[in-house]
Parts: sequence; structure tokens; C-alpha cells
Amino acid sequence: MEIFGVQFAPVNIPLRRRFQTLAAAAWFIVMAFGGLIGLLFSLYLIVCTRWWLLTLVYLIWAWGLDKETCEKGGRRVEWVRGWIWWKYLKDYFPLNLERVPWVELDPKRNYLFCCFPHGMLSTGVFSAFGTTVGGFRDWFPNHTPVPLTLTQHFHMPFFRELAYSLGGCCASANSINWLLSTPGGGKAAILVVGGAAESFNCRPGQYRLVLKNRKGFVKLALKNGAPLVPVFSFGETDIFNQVDNPEGSLLRKIQEGIRKVIGIAPALPLGRGFFQYNFGLVPLRRPVTTVVGRPLDIEKIENPTREEVNNVHEKFVARLIELFEEQKHHYLKDPENTSLIIE
Repeated sequence: MEIFGVQFAPVNIPLRRRFQTLAAAAWFIVMAFGGLIGLLFSLYLIVCTRWWLLTLVYLIWAWGLDKETCEKGGRRVEWVRGWIWWKYLKDYFPLNLERVPWVELDPKRNYLFCCFPHGMLSTGVFSAFGTTVGGFRDWFPNHTPVPLTLTQHFHMPFFRELAYSLGGCCASANSINWLLSTPGGGKAAILVVGGAAESFNCRPGQYRLVLKNRKGFVKLALKNGAPLVPVFSFGETDIFNQVDNPEGSLLRKIQEGIRKVIGIAPALPLGRGFFQYNFGLVPLRRPVTTVVGRPLDIEKIENPTREEVNNVHEKFVARLIELFEEQKHHYLKDPENTSLIIE
């Protein structure tokens, strides 16, 4: 429906679809700005309300007594992971989790799931591993997924509690070591290897990964003898575009400078506007399918050499490329002209 040149959503859209859009918009705002919102809310409680003392006690606990929880397995809350809002978010795109045939996980071992691409906010990874509606338990009933994210998120008041409740831990070496060395197995550490830097490559139809010089995850896997599992989210880069920021441009230099300081990539998203599809914070309705590939089994080496790390890294890259080439014909509109670029 168009009024005075502005395209509005039709009035007869089902309530279910409106809830889906609301869930997608709320999810993006919370994930992108939740830390800042929590920090400002804490300041407001201290300065402007009678709850200042309670807020100070909470901050002392969060930044002091509770600061190491994010490196020791976290504290998930299954009730939060099962919120109906995550189902609305999943159905909005829709988001799906699949695995290639014959992929089975040994219940007595821990695994490092290496996920690509980062996209704007790792939407497919969030649904698949950060909620109970994503389908992980159906495929891998003997393992517990632990999404890994920036340590900074666990320093932000209130927002940190959501990150913990969703099963999150920080993506530090200590945290990954703790998870992969858990006795008895059953842990699946979920790492988005490209990190925030890869979000600058988020463009529809393009898959440019930051992986060539990222080898720390391989070393951690070798030290713990944990198999590396390639995971690829097809369609992740299609739900957002971003303001043009070619390498070398002033905007890109500013963005990279901010990222190096705060660890978060300040990408400027181009998604679905509130009235039309041009500029906005709501992601586009595009399907995203996260596919779990065959684990790369590796030998446990307490102190791996550079050559050993490089050798496993090459094998993992080959396994990831193989997964992309095998599965892209099922999930991409133009697979023949879509290539995986590793930088």
C-alpha cells in the first residue's frame, strides 16, 4: 500500500508475520546495541533513581566476583533459550540447521565448531546454537552447544545476563581451552572464526572469509585433541547490505580504527526500512541455512609446532571449501557464479 509515495505494509498481513518482523527488529537492536543500552541504563539507575545502591552492588559483583564465569563454561538458562521470540525470529527469514549425511559426533569427545561467514550478526549461528528452537538437539542430542562471543559483551551490565542465559561464553583462549578439555566430552564450542573483521565483507551474494592468517583456533584444537567441524551459513550475507566502504576509503579506516579499540565492528547496515526496503535496521527476509560439515579429526599435541599448525590449517581450509562447493547448489540462487574467497 502506497500513501503519498511511501510504501507501507498491507493492512491484511497476518499477525503472525507482524510478530516475526517485530522479533527480527528487536533481535537486531538488542544484539547490536544491547551492551550500550545496558550501560546507559545502569548509569540512569545510579544517578536518577533510588536503586543506585543495588545497582552498584550488582556492578561490583558483575565486574569483580563474577568476571571469570565467561571463561569457565558460563551459566545457560534453557527457559531463555526457548523463548517464543526465537521461534518468530527463525520463521521470519526462515533459518534452518542441516548437516551433511553421515555426520555423527562421538559423545565422549568435545568439538570445536568453526562457523563461517560472520555476516552482520551471525544470524544463522545464533538461531542454530544459541536457542533451543534452532534444531541442534535434533541432530546432536549428546552435545551441548556453547556459542563463543567477544569478552566485551560480558562486561556490559544486564546485557551480559542475556548472553549468559543463551549459553554464551567468551571467545578467549582460556575459555576455549576450558571447554575443549572438559572431562567426559559432550561440549561443542561454537566459534565464528572470522570475527568482527569479517562483517565488513558482508555483501549480498558474496562470501569473503577472514581465515588465511587465523590459526589460533587450530592450535587450541591440537592442544586438546578436539576435532574441527566446518560450519557454513548459506544466505548469511544476503540479509543485510551495508554502506559502501571499500578498503582504503576514509569510512573503512574509521571503522577499522573503532574495531581495534572496542573489538566491535561498526558496520552501517542497509536492510529493511520501516516503510520500504532501502535503509533500516530490520534484516531482509532471506533464507539462511547453516550446514554442519564432516569433522576433521586431529591428533592431540600438547605443544604443536608452527609446521603442525599450518598443516592442520591447510586441511581444514580444504575441508571448508569442499563443504561450500558441495552444498552451494542446494542453497544459493546462482551457485555457478558464486565462489568462496579466503583472505
